[in-house]
Amino acid sequence: MKRILVVEDNEYNLYLIRFILEKNGYQVIEAREGIQGTELAISEKPDLILLDIQLPDINGLEVARQIRASEIDHEIPIIALTSYAMAGDREKALAAGCTGYIEKPINPDTFMAEVEKFLTP
Repeated sequence: MKRILVVEDNEYNLYLIRFILEKNGYQVIEAREGIQGTELAISEKPDLILLDIQLPDINGLEVARQIRASEIDHEIPIIALTSYAMAGDREKALAAGCTGYIEKPINPDTFMAEVEKFLTP
């Protein structure tokens, strides 16, 4: 079973994402803050990381940088989840080490297809 780390501080978003992922057969690991997300990414080595950019302690871009600078596999996809859909935000996320970018609010009908593009079979 593939494991997905979700780093998200909004309870509603976390519930919705967890519900969709678990319904599709994935195990969900949760973090509500960036530092906790970084620590779980390094200790758990998930198959994919879904990373909110606006977090209460350190922002998601810094989390991505810390994960990429750590000793864990650099092939773990990190997908930025953000409502900051401004020009240049995608580039900032990719420059910080993110593999992809999904805008919020997520669309429950297309979310799994977007996520599964980044999971290796």
